[in-house]
Amino acid sequence: MPREQLQVLNALDVAKTQFYHFTAIVIAGMGFFTDAYDLFAISLCTKLLGRIYYFKDDPKRPGTLPPGVQSAVTGVALVGTLAGQLFFGWLGDKMGRKRVYGLTLILMVTCSLASGLSFGNSPKGVMATLCFFRFWLGFGIGGDYPLSATIMSEYANKKTRGAFIAAVFAMQGFGILISGIFALIVSTSFDHAYKAPSYETNPAASTVPQADYIWRIILMFGAIPAALTYYWRMKMPETARYTALVAKNAKQAAQDMAKVLNVELDPEEAKLERLTEDRANSFGLFSKEFLRRHGLHLLGTTSTWFLLDIAFYSQNLFQKDVFSAIGWIPKAKEMNAVHEVYRIAKAQTLIALCSTVPGYWFTVAFIDIIGRFAIQMMGFFFMTVFMFALAIPYHHWTLRPNRIGFVVMYSFTFFFANFGPNATTFVVPAEIFPARLRSTCHGISAAAGKAGAIVGAFGFLYASQSTDPLKTDPGYPTGIGIRNSLIVLGCINFLGMCFTFLVPEPNGKSLEELSGENEEEGVEPKVENRTVPV
Repeated sequence: MPREQLQVLNALDVAKTQFYHFTAIVIAGMGFFTDAYDLFAISLCTKLLGRIYYFKDDPKRPGTLPPGVQSAVTGVALVGTLAGQLFFGWLGDKMGRKRVYGLTLILMVTCSLASGLSFGNSPKGVMATLCFFRFWLGFGIGGDYPLSATIMSEYANKKTRGAFIAAVFAMQGFGILISGIFALIVSTSFDHAYKAPSYETNPAASTVPQADYIWRIILMFGAIPAALTYYWRMKMPETARYTALVAKNAKQAAQDMAKVLNVELDPEEAKLERLTEDRANSFGLFSKEFLRRHGLHLLGTTSTWFLLDIAFYSQNLFQKDVFSAIGWIPKAKEMNAVHEVYRIAKAQTLIALCSTVPGYWFTVAFIDIIGRFAIQMMGFFFMTVFMFALAIPYHHWTLRPNRIGFVVMYSFTFFFANFGPNATTFVVPAEIFPARLRSTCHGISAAAGKAGAIVGAFGFLYASQSTDPLKTDPGYPTGIGIRNSLIVLGCINFLGMCFTFLVPEPNGKSLEELSGENEEEGVEPKVENRTVPV
Protein backbone atom coordinates (compact mmCIF):
# COMPACT_ATOMS: atom_id res chain seq x y z
CA MET A 1 0.00 0.00 0.00
CA PRO A 2 1.50 3.40 -0.93
CA ARG A 3 2.44 5.77 1.86
CA GLU A 4 1.23 9.36 1.86
CA GLN A 5 3.62 11.44 -0.25
CA LEU A 6 5.62 14.34 1.21
CA GLN A 7 3.86 17.61 0.43
CA VAL A 8 6.91 19.14 -1.25
CA LEU A 9 7.28 16.17 -3.60
CA ASN A 10 3.59 16.00 -4.33
CA ALA A 11 3.65 19.73 -5.15
CA LEU A 12 6.37 19.07 -7.73
CA ASP A 13 4.43 16.14 -9.21
CA VAL A 14 1.23 18.12 -9.76
CA ALA A 15 2.74 21.54 -10.51
CA LYS A 16 1.58 23.26 -13.66
CA THR A 17 4.19 23.96 -16.29
CA GLN A 18 5.90 27.17 -15.20
CA PHE A 19 8.76 29.43 -16.17
CA TYR A 20 11.21 27.58 -13.91
CA HIS A 21 10.65 24.38 -15.94
CA PHE A 22 11.80 26.11 -19.11
CA THR A 23 14.69 27.76 -17.27
CA ALA A 24 15.85 24.35 -16.05
CA ILE A 25 15.56 22.92 -19.58
CA VAL A 26 17.73 25.70 -21.02
CA ILE A 27 20.34 25.55 -18.23
CA ALA A 28 20.65 21.76 -18.35
CA GLY A 29 20.18 21.65 -22.12
CA MET A 30 23.06 24.01 -22.88
CA GLY A 31 25.34 21.46 -21.28
CA PHE A 32 24.07 18.88 -23.73
CA PHE A 33 24.41 21.34 -26.59
CA THR A 34 28.08 21.64 -25.65
CA ASP A 35 28.45 17.88 -25.16
CA ALA A 36 27.22 17.12 -28.67
CA TYR A 37 29.20 19.95 -30.24
CA ASP A 38 32.45 18.78 -28.64
CA LEU A 39 31.93 15.06 -29.32
CA PHE A 40 30.87 15.37 -32.95
CA ALA A 41 32.94 18.37 -34.09
CA ILE A 42 36.02 16.15 -34.19
CA SER A 43 34.52 14.22 -37.14
CA LEU A 44 34.70 17.47 -39.14
CA CYS A 45 38.39 17.83 -38.43
CA THR A 46 39.99 14.39 -38.79
CA LYS A 47 40.53 14.57 -42.57
CA LEU A 48 42.01 18.06 -42.20
CA LEU A 49 44.36 16.77 -39.49
CA GLY A 50 45.47 14.05 -41.90
CA ARG A 51 46.24 16.58 -44.62
CA ILE A 52 48.13 18.92 -42.30
CA TYR A 53 50.19 16.48 -40.23
CA TYR A 54 50.37 13.24 -42.24
CA PHE A 55 50.57 14.44 -45.84
CA LYS A 56 53.97 12.84 -46.45
CA ASP A 57 52.99 9.49 -44.90
CA ASP A 58 50.34 8.63 -47.49
CA PRO A 59 50.36 11.14 -50.38
CA LYS A 60 48.12 8.88 -52.50
CA ARG A 61 45.29 9.13 -49.94
CA PRO A 62 45.08 12.79 -48.79
CA GLY A 63 43.23 13.43 -45.56
CA THR A 64 43.85 9.97 -44.16
CA LEU A 65 45.11 9.68 -40.60
CA PRO A 66 46.97 6.48 -39.70
CA PRO A 67 44.42 4.02 -38.26
CA GLY A 68 45.92 4.12 -34.77
CA VAL A 69 45.94 7.92 -34.70
CA GLN A 70 42.39 8.22 -36.04
CA SER A 71 41.05 5.71 -33.52
CA ALA A 72 42.74 7.60 -30.69
CA VAL A 73 41.60 11.06 -31.80
CA THR A 74 38.04 9.88 -32.42
CA GLY A 75 37.63 7.51 -29.50
CA VAL A 76 39.57 9.03 -26.61
CA ALA A 77 36.80 11.50 -25.74
CA LEU A 78 34.34 8.60 -25.61
CA VAL A 79 36.60 6.76 -23.17
CA GLY A 80 36.75 9.88 -21.01
CA THR A 81 32.97 10.24 -21.22
CA LEU A 82 32.46 6.68 -20.01
CA ALA A 83 34.75 7.28 -17.03
CA GLY A 84 33.05 10.60 -16.24
CA GLN A 85 29.58 9.07 -16.34
CA LEU A 86 30.50 6.46 -13.76
CA PHE A 87 32.42 8.84 -11.51
CA PHE A 88 30.12 11.86 -11.55
CA GLY A 89 27.02 9.65 -11.49
CA TRP A 90 28.23 8.17 -8.20
CA LEU A 91 29.38 11.57 -6.91
CA GLY A 92 26.00 13.14 -7.69
CA ASP A 93 24.32 10.72 -5.28
CA LYS A 94 26.97 11.24 -2.61
CA MET A 95 27.46 15.03 -2.68
CA GLY A 96 24.31 16.29 -4.37
CA ARG A 97 23.45 17.13 -7.94
CA LYS A 98 24.11 20.86 -7.76
CA ARG A 99 27.52 20.69 -6.03
CA VAL A 100 28.92 18.46 -8.77
CA TYR A 101 27.15 20.21 -11.65
CA GLY A 102 29.50 23.20 -11.82
CA LEU A 103 32.62 21.05 -11.75
CA THR A 104 31.66 19.24 -14.95
CA LEU A 105 31.10 22.56 -16.71
CA ILE A 106 34.51 23.92 -15.66
CA LEU A 107 36.17 20.80 -17.09
CA MET A 108 34.28 21.18 -20.37
CA VAL A 109 35.20 24.86 -20.81
CA THR A 110 38.86 24.41 -19.89
CA CYS A 111 39.44 21.33 -22.03
CA SER A 112 37.57 22.71 -25.07
CA LEU A 113 39.97 25.64 -25.10
CA ALA A 114 42.98 23.44 -24.40
CA SER A 115 42.07 21.05 -27.24
CA GLY A 116 42.31 23.91 -29.73
CA LEU A 117 45.67 24.91 -28.26
CA SER A 118 47.20 21.44 -28.62
CA PHE A 119 50.94 21.71 -29.18
CA GLY A 120 53.99 19.64 -30.02
CA ASN A 121 57.22 19.57 -32.00
CA SER A 122 55.99 16.75 -34.21
CA PRO A 123 52.67 15.40 -35.53
CA LYS A 124 52.74 12.73 -32.80
CA GLY A 125 53.24 15.42 -30.18
CA VAL A 126 50.26 17.46 -31.39
CA MET A 127 48.04 14.37 -31.55
CA ALA A 128 49.16 13.24 -28.09
CA THR A 129 48.27 16.56 -26.44
CA LEU A 130 45.00 16.71 -28.40
CA CYS A 131 44.08 13.24 -27.13
CA PHE A 132 45.05 14.17 -23.56
CA PHE A 133 42.79 17.22 -23.48
CA ARG A 134 39.95 15.43 -25.29
CA PHE A 135 40.01 12.65 -22.69
CA TRP A 136 39.41 15.17 -19.90
CA LEU A 137 36.90 17.00 -22.04
CA GLY A 138 35.02 13.71 -22.34
CA PHE A 139 35.34 13.19 -18.59
CA GLY A 140 33.48 16.44 -17.96
CA ILE A 141 30.91 15.66 -20.66
CA GLY A 142 30.30 12.30 -19.01
CA GLY A 143 29.26 13.97 -15.78
CA ASP A 144 26.65 16.02 -17.57
CA TYR A 145 24.64 12.95 -18.58
CA PRO A 146 23.51 11.61 -15.19
CA LEU A 147 23.38 15.01 -13.50
CA SER A 148 21.30 16.79 -16.16
CA ALA A 149 18.88 13.88 -16.50
CA THR A 150 18.47 13.47 -12.74
CA ILE A 151 18.03 17.18 -12.06
CA MET A 152 15.40 17.53 -14.77
CA SER A 153 13.48 14.43 -13.68
CA GLU A 154 13.43 15.60 -10.07
CA TYR A 155 12.27 19.10 -10.99
CA ALA A 156 9.54 18.03 -13.43
CA ASN A 157 5.88 17.21 -12.82
CA LYS A 158 4.80 13.66 -13.58
CA LYS A 159 2.45 14.66 -16.41
CA THR A 160 5.12 16.20 -18.65
CA ARG A 161 8.30 14.78 -17.10
CA GLY A 162 9.24 12.76 -20.18
CA ALA A 163 8.95 15.78 -22.47
CA PHE A 164 11.09 17.93 -20.15
CA ILE A 165 13.89 15.35 -19.89
CA ALA A 166 13.72 14.68 -23.63
CA ALA A 167 13.88 18.45 -24.31
CA VAL A 168 17.16 18.63 -22.37
CA PHE A 169 18.54 15.79 -24.45
CA ALA A 170 17.15 17.32 -27.66
CA MET A 171 19.69 20.12 -27.30
CA GLN A 172 22.19 17.52 -28.45
CA GLY A 173 20.66 17.81 -31.92
CA PHE A 174 21.29 21.56 -31.98
CA GLY A 175 24.87 20.93 -30.86
CA ILE A 176 25.43 18.63 -33.85
CA LEU A 177 23.74 21.13 -36.16
CA ILE A 178 25.71 24.15 -34.93
CA SER A 179 29.01 22.25 -35.18
CA GLY A 180 28.30 21.78 -38.87
CA ILE A 181 27.13 25.36 -39.42
CA PHE A 182 30.11 26.85 -37.59
CA ALA A 183 32.50 24.65 -39.59
CA LEU A 184 30.81 25.87 -42.79
CA ILE A 185 31.35 29.50 -41.75
CA VAL A 186 34.99 29.01 -40.76
CA SER A 187 35.93 26.93 -43.80
CA THR A 188 34.17 29.32 -46.20
CA SER A 189 36.01 32.28 -44.69
CA PHE A 190 39.38 30.61 -45.05
CA ASP A 191 38.61 29.28 -48.53
CA HIS A 192 37.85 32.82 -49.76
CA ALA A 193 40.81 34.36 -47.96
CA TYR A 194 43.42 31.77 -49.00
CA LYS A 195 42.79 30.42 -52.46
CA ALA A 196 44.33 26.98 -52.90
CA PRO A 197 44.37 24.55 -55.83
CA SER A 198 42.90 21.07 -55.58
CA TYR A 199 45.12 18.23 -54.40
CA GLU A 200 45.08 16.74 -57.90
CA THR A 201 46.39 19.98 -59.42
CA ASN A 202 49.08 20.80 -56.86
CA PRO A 203 49.31 18.44 -53.83
CA ALA A 204 51.80 20.52 -51.85
CA ALA A 205 49.85 23.78 -52.22
CA SER A 206 46.40 22.28 -51.63
CA THR A 207 46.80 22.61 -47.86
CA VAL A 208 47.57 26.23 -46.98
CA PRO A 209 49.50 26.87 -43.73
CA GLN A 210 46.51 28.79 -42.33
CA ALA A 211 44.41 25.59 -42.49
CA ASP A 212 45.91 24.66 -39.11
CA TYR A 213 43.78 27.38 -37.54
CA ILE A 214 40.52 25.91 -38.80
CA TRP A 215 40.34 22.77 -36.64
CA ARG A 216 41.58 24.70 -33.63
CA ILE A 217 38.88 27.38 -33.97
CA ILE A 218 36.16 24.76 -34.47
CA LEU A 219 37.15 22.84 -31.33
CA MET A 220 37.60 25.94 -29.15
CA PHE A 221 34.18 27.35 -30.02
CA GLY A 222 32.62 24.63 -27.87
CA ALA A 223 33.78 26.43 -24.72
CA ILE A 224 31.50 29.43 -25.30
CA PRO A 225 28.00 27.97 -24.65
CA ALA A 226 29.25 26.05 -21.63
CA ALA A 227 30.83 29.16 -20.11
CA LEU A 228 27.65 31.19 -20.63
CA THR A 229 25.55 28.84 -18.48
CA TYR A 230 27.93 28.43 -15.53
CA TYR A 231 26.46 31.29 -13.47
CA TRP A 232 22.89 30.03 -13.90
CA ARG A 233 23.84 26.50 -12.96
CA MET A 234 25.27 27.73 -9.70
CA LYS A 235 22.08 29.68 -9.01
CA MET A 236 19.85 26.60 -9.29
CA PRO A 237 18.74 25.18 -5.92
CA GLU A 238 19.41 21.55 -5.10
CA THR A 239 16.54 19.28 -6.09
CA ALA A 240 13.95 18.70 -3.38
CA ARG A 241 14.11 14.93 -3.84
CA TYR A 242 17.83 14.85 -3.08
CA THR A 243 17.53 17.30 -0.19
CA ALA A 244 14.57 15.49 1.39
CA LEU A 245 15.08 11.81 0.57
CA VAL A 246 18.88 11.58 0.50
CA ALA A 247 20.20 14.49 2.58
CA LYS A 248 17.09 14.14 4.83
CA ASN A 249 16.64 17.88 5.25
CA ALA A 250 12.91 18.43 4.86
CA LYS A 251 13.02 22.06 5.97
CA GLN A 252 15.59 23.06 3.32
CA ALA A 253 13.71 21.14 0.62
CA ALA A 254 10.47 22.95 1.46
CA GLN A 255 12.19 26.35 1.51
CA ASP A 256 13.89 25.79 -1.85
CA MET A 257 10.78 24.58 -3.62
CA ALA A 258 8.53 27.21 -2.02
CA LYS A 259 10.64 29.86 -3.79
CA VAL A 260 10.53 27.96 -7.08
CA LEU A 261 6.80 27.16 -6.99
CA ASN A 262 5.68 30.35 -5.24
CA VAL A 263 3.60 28.42 -2.70
CA GLU A 264 3.72 27.77 1.04
CA LEU A 265 4.97 24.26 1.88
CA ASP A 266 5.01 22.36 5.18
CA PRO A 267 8.44 20.77 5.82
CA GLU A 268 6.72 17.69 7.38
CA GLU A 269 9.90 16.69 9.20
CA ALA A 270 8.15 14.02 11.28
CA LYS A 271 6.72 12.34 8.17
CA LEU A 272 10.14 12.40 6.49
CA GLU A 273 11.70 10.80 9.55
CA ARG A 274 9.19 7.94 9.40
CA LEU A 275 9.87 7.46 5.67
CA THR A 276 13.65 7.39 6.01
CA GLU A 277 13.54 4.95 8.95
CA ASP A 278 12.04 2.26 6.70
CA ARG A 279 14.81 -0.31 6.21
CA ALA A 280 13.02 -1.78 3.20
CA ASN A 281 13.93 1.36 1.25
CA SER A 282 17.54 1.70 2.40
CA PHE A 283 19.15 -1.04 0.29
CA GLY A 284 22.36 -0.37 -1.62
CA LEU A 285 23.34 -0.79 -5.24
CA PHE A 286 25.09 -4.12 -4.70
CA SER A 287 22.43 -5.63 -2.44
CA LYS A 288 20.15 -8.59 -3.16
CA GLU A 289 17.17 -6.28 -2.63
CA PHE A 290 18.31 -3.97 -5.42
CA LEU A 291 18.88 -6.97 -7.68
CA ARG A 292 15.39 -8.27 -6.90
CA ARG A 293 13.64 -4.95 -7.41
CA HIS A 294 15.68 -3.25 -10.11
CA GLY A 295 18.16 -5.78 -11.49
CA LEU A 296 16.22 -6.43 -14.69
CA HIS A 297 15.50 -2.73 -15.07
CA LEU A 298 19.22 -1.90 -14.93
CA LEU A 299 19.98 -4.71 -17.39
CA GLY A 300 17.33 -3.27 -19.71
CA THR A 301 18.61 0.31 -19.56
CA THR A 302 22.28 -0.65 -19.95
CA SER A 303 21.80 -3.19 -22.76
CA THR A 304 19.51 -1.00 -24.89
CA TRP A 305 21.77 2.04 -24.51
CA PHE A 306 24.84 -0.07 -25.31
CA LEU A 307 23.28 -1.46 -28.50
CA LEU A 308 21.83 1.89 -29.58
CA ASP A 309 25.14 3.73 -29.28
CA ILE A 310 27.03 1.17 -31.36
CA ALA A 311 24.78 2.16 -34.26
CA PHE A 312 24.31 5.85 -33.41
CA TYR A 313 27.95 6.80 -32.97
CA SER A 314 29.04 4.71 -35.94
CA GLN A 315 26.62 6.69 -38.08
CA ASN A 316 27.55 10.11 -36.70
CA LEU A 317 31.31 9.88 -36.39
CA PHE A 318 31.87 8.22 -39.74
CA GLN A 319 29.08 9.54 -41.95
CA LYS A 320 31.74 11.33 -44.00
CA ASP A 321 33.25 7.93 -44.87
CA VAL A 322 29.86 6.55 -45.86
CA PHE A 323 29.11 9.56 -48.07
CA SER A 324 32.57 9.37 -49.61
CA ALA A 325 32.09 5.65 -50.32
CA ILE A 326 28.90 6.27 -52.32
CA GLY A 327 30.35 9.34 -54.03
CA TRP A 328 28.10 12.00 -52.44
CA ILE A 329 31.22 13.79 -51.16
CA PRO A 330 33.79 14.17 -53.97
CA LYS A 331 37.08 12.33 -53.85
CA ALA A 332 39.70 13.99 -51.67
CA LYS A 333 42.02 14.52 -54.65
CA GLU A 334 39.41 16.73 -56.31
CA MET A 335 39.41 19.26 -53.43
CA ASN A 336 41.81 21.35 -51.43
CA ALA A 337 42.01 20.86 -47.65
CA VAL A 338 39.72 23.74 -46.70
CA HIS A 339 37.05 22.87 -49.26
CA GLU A 340 37.01 19.29 -47.96
CA VAL A 341 36.08 20.58 -44.50
CA TYR A 342 33.31 22.60 -46.14
CA ARG A 343 31.87 19.59 -48.00
CA ILE A 344 31.96 17.34 -44.92
CA ALA A 345 30.35 20.07 -42.77
CA LYS A 346 27.68 20.63 -45.41
CA ALA A 347 26.74 16.94 -45.40
CA GLN A 348 26.60 16.82 -41.57
CA THR A 349 24.52 20.00 -41.42
CA LEU A 350 21.97 18.74 -43.95
CA ILE A 351 21.56 15.43 -42.11
CA ALA A 352 21.21 17.21 -38.75
CA LEU A 353 18.75 19.79 -40.09
CA CYS A 354 16.52 17.38 -41.99
CA SER A 355 16.50 14.32 -39.72
CA THR A 356 18.49 14.52 -36.48
CA VAL A 357 16.95 17.67 -34.97
CA PRO A 358 13.33 16.88 -36.03
CA GLY A 359 13.69 13.37 -34.58
CA TYR A 360 14.56 14.73 -31.12
CA TRP A 361 11.61 17.10 -31.07
CA PHE A 362 9.15 14.48 -32.29
CA THR A 363 10.13 12.58 -29.14
CA VAL A 364 9.53 15.66 -27.00
CA ALA A 365 6.08 16.09 -28.55
CA PHE A 366 4.92 12.46 -28.23
CA ILE A 367 6.78 10.84 -25.33
CA ASP A 368 4.10 11.64 -22.74
CA ILE A 369 1.31 10.72 -25.15
CA ILE A 370 2.35 7.31 -26.50
CA GLY A 371 4.96 6.45 -23.85
CA ARG A 372 8.64 5.56 -23.74
CA PHE A 373 8.23 1.88 -24.60
CA ALA A 374 6.33 2.48 -27.85
CA ILE A 375 8.78 5.14 -29.06
CA GLN A 376 11.81 2.98 -28.29
CA MET A 377 10.38 -0.09 -30.00
CA MET A 378 9.34 1.93 -33.03
CA GLY A 379 12.76 3.57 -33.29
CA PHE A 380 14.72 0.32 -33.12
CA PHE A 381 12.31 -1.30 -35.61
CA PHE A 382 12.68 1.38 -38.29
CA MET A 383 16.43 1.67 -37.76
CA THR A 384 16.64 -2.07 -38.43
CA VAL A 385 14.48 -1.78 -41.55
CA PHE A 386 16.41 1.14 -43.04
CA MET A 387 19.82 -0.37 -42.29
CA PHE A 388 18.90 -3.54 -44.15
CA ALA A 389 17.29 -1.52 -46.95
CA LEU A 390 20.61 0.29 -47.41
CA ALA A 391 22.86 -2.73 -47.02
CA ILE A 392 21.20 -5.53 -49.00
CA PRO A 393 20.95 -3.64 -52.34
CA TYR A 394 24.10 -1.63 -51.56
CA HIS A 395 25.45 -1.79 -55.11
CA HIS A 396 22.19 -0.15 -56.28
CA TRP A 397 22.76 2.90 -54.05
CA THR A 398 26.36 3.46 -55.21
CA LEU A 399 25.20 4.21 -58.77
CA ARG A 400 25.22 7.96 -59.41
CA PRO A 401 21.46 8.39 -60.09
CA ASN A 402 20.60 6.65 -56.82
CA ARG A 403 22.92 8.49 -54.43
CA ILE A 404 20.29 10.98 -53.29
CA GLY A 405 18.02 8.03 -52.47
CA PHE A 406 20.79 6.59 -50.30
CA VAL A 407 21.17 9.88 -48.42
CA VAL A 408 17.39 10.08 -47.85
CA MET A 409 17.26 6.52 -46.52
CA TYR A 410 20.32 7.11 -44.38
CA SER A 411 18.67 10.25 -42.99
CA PHE A 412 15.67 8.22 -41.88
CA THR A 413 17.92 6.08 -39.69
CA PHE A 414 19.00 9.27 -37.88
CA PHE A 415 15.40 10.43 -37.58
CA PHE A 416 14.21 7.18 -35.99
CA ALA A 417 17.27 6.95 -33.77
CA ASN A 418 16.28 10.28 -32.24
CA PHE A 419 12.51 9.75 -32.45
CA GLY A 420 13.31 6.51 -30.70
CA PRO A 421 15.95 4.91 -28.48
CA ASN A 422 18.56 7.66 -28.54
CA ALA A 423 16.14 9.82 -26.54
CA THR A 424 14.30 7.19 -24.49
CA THR A 425 17.46 5.46 -23.26
CA PHE A 426 18.42 8.81 -21.73
CA VAL A 427 14.99 9.50 -20.22
CA VAL A 428 14.03 6.19 -18.57
CA PRO A 429 17.07 5.63 -16.26
CA ALA A 430 16.37 9.04 -14.69
CA GLU A 431 12.86 7.91 -13.68
CA ILE A 432 12.81 4.31 -12.46
CA PHE A 433 15.52 4.11 -9.78
CA PRO A 434 15.46 5.34 -6.12
CA ALA A 435 16.61 8.92 -5.44
CA ARG A 436 19.71 7.84 -3.50
CA LEU A 437 20.83 5.67 -6.47
CA ARG A 438 19.26 7.56 -9.37
CA SER A 439 22.34 9.45 -10.57
CA THR A 440 24.56 6.38 -10.11
CA CYS A 441 22.26 4.08 -12.08
CA HIS A 442 21.86 6.65 -14.83
CA GLY A 443 25.64 6.97 -14.97
CA ILE A 444 26.02 3.18 -15.26
CA SER A 445 23.41 3.06 -18.04
CA ALA A 446 25.05 5.95 -19.88
CA ALA A 447 28.50 4.39 -19.45
CA ALA A 448 27.18 1.20 -21.06
CA GLY A 449 26.07 3.41 -23.93
CA LYS A 450 29.52 4.93 -24.28
CA ALA A 451 31.03 1.45 -24.23
CA GLY A 452 28.80 0.79 -27.23
CA ALA A 453 29.94 4.07 -28.79
CA ILE A 454 33.58 2.97 -28.41
CA VAL A 455 32.77 -0.39 -30.03
CA GLY A 456 30.96 1.44 -32.83
CA ALA A 457 33.72 4.00 -33.34
CA PHE A 458 36.57 1.52 -33.50
CA GLY A 459 34.56 -1.12 -35.35
CA PHE A 460 33.35 1.23 -38.04
CA LEU A 461 36.84 2.73 -38.34
CA TYR A 462 38.05 -0.70 -39.41
CA ALA A 463 35.09 -1.18 -41.74
CA SER A 464 35.40 2.24 -43.34
CA GLN A 465 39.05 1.62 -44.21
CA SER A 466 38.24 -1.75 -45.76
CA THR A 467 37.02 -2.43 -49.25
CA ASP A 468 33.44 -3.23 -50.12
CA PRO A 469 33.10 -6.76 -51.54
CA LEU A 470 31.39 -5.24 -54.59
CA LYS A 471 34.41 -3.06 -55.33
CA THR A 472 37.31 -4.44 -57.28
CA ASP A 473 39.83 -1.62 -56.86
CA PRO A 474 43.12 -3.35 -55.90
CA GLY A 475 44.21 -0.20 -54.09
CA TYR A 476 41.86 -0.96 -51.23
CA PRO A 477 42.95 -3.27 -48.40
CA THR A 478 40.79 -6.33 -47.73
CA GLY A 479 38.05 -6.23 -45.08
CA ILE A 480 34.33 -6.38 -44.39
CA GLY A 481 33.39 -3.08 -46.10
CA ILE A 482 30.64 -0.52 -45.63
CA ARG A 483 27.91 -2.88 -46.85
CA ASN A 484 28.51 -5.64 -44.32
CA SER A 485 28.95 -3.13 -41.51
CA LEU A 486 25.45 -1.80 -42.25
CA ILE A 487 24.10 -5.35 -42.02
CA VAL A 488 25.80 -5.78 -38.65
CA LEU A 489 24.28 -2.50 -37.41
CA GLY A 490 20.84 -3.69 -38.56
CA CYS A 491 21.23 -6.86 -36.48
CA ILE A 492 22.33 -4.79 -33.49
CA ASN A 493 19.20 -2.64 -33.78
CA PHE A 494 17.06 -5.79 -33.82
CA LEU A 495 18.70 -6.93 -30.57
CA GLY A 496 17.85 -3.52 -29.13
CA MET A 497 14.18 -4.25 -29.83
CA CYS A 498 14.43 -7.51 -27.89
CA PHE A 499 16.07 -5.98 -24.81
CA THR A 500 13.53 -3.15 -24.75
CA PHE A 501 11.06 -5.63 -23.21
CA LEU A 502 13.11 -5.44 -19.98
CA VAL A 503 12.45 -1.71 -19.58
CA PRO A 504 9.34 -0.61 -17.62
CA GLU A 505 6.95 2.12 -18.78
CA PRO A 506 7.26 5.15 -16.43
CA ASN A 507 4.63 7.29 -18.17
CA GLY A 508 2.26 9.16 -15.83
CA LYS A 509 3.72 7.83 -12.55
CA SER A 510 5.59 9.70 -9.83
CA LEU A 511 9.27 8.95 -9.30
CA GLU A 512 8.56 7.50 -5.84
CA GLU A 513 5.84 5.26 -7.22
CA LEU A 514 8.23 3.95 -9.89
CA SER A 515 11.11 3.30 -7.49
CA GLY A 516 8.94 1.99 -4.63
CA GLU A 517 10.17 4.66 -2.20
CA ASN A 518 6.64 5.46 -1.02
CA GLU A 519 5.59 1.82 -0.47
CA GLU A 520 4.98 0.28 2.93
CA GLU A 521 7.68 -2.07 4.22
CA GLY A 522 7.35 -5.51 2.66
CA VAL A 523 5.20 -4.35 -0.26
CA GLU A 524 6.54 -4.68 -3.81
CA PRO A 525 6.63 -1.50 -5.95
CA LYS A 526 4.08 -1.78 -8.74
CA VAL A 527 6.21 -1.20 -11.83
CA GLU A 528 4.96 -2.73 -15.05
CA ASN A 529 7.49 -5.00 -16.75
CA ARG A 530 7.34 -5.91 -20.39
CA THR A 531 7.73 -9.60 -21.20
CA VAL A 532 8.42 -11.12 -24.57
CA PRO A 533 5.34 -13.00 -25.77
CA VAL A 534 5.93 -16.71 -26.34
